[in-house]
Amino acid sequence: MTRETTKSALSHQSSRSGQFCGVARAAALIGDVWTILLIRDLENGPRRFSELEASTGISPRVLTDRLRELLARGMVTRHMFNEIPPRVEYTLTEKGLAACPVVDALRAYGDAWLMSDACGKSDQADAQASPCDAIVATPLANA
Repeated sequence: MTRETTKSALSHQSSRSGQFCGVARAAALIGDVWTILLIRDLENGPRRFSELEASTGISPRVLTDRLRELLARGMVTRHMFNEIPPRVEYTLTEKGLAACPVVDALRAYGDAWLMSDACGKSDQADAQASPCDAIVATPLANA
């Protein structure tokens, strides 16, 4: 399912009963994996485009698309410095910062329930001393 199809389905689902559904609307805004990772990385302060690209592994085209959407939705601000070479930084707005607890909840859930899946372990207790703990947790531990 494409991002547009997902948005359309969520929009339809949230309005099917004629009532506002905050879960569907929030999922349509921040439910994309790249968007969640961008919020995770911006939670700790301003970041440059190249820093976001490196920390998430996102392609420049998709990163540009997600940042434009976050800008349009009032989730991030873009600050361009008058320098050569040009420098642009992205920062979460108050609305963007309000989504950080969602990312924190996903991090806690992933650490508690999914680390063993990534390590190929059969249960949570086995993953606690696994050598892949550092590998799996590293990208999230710095967030």
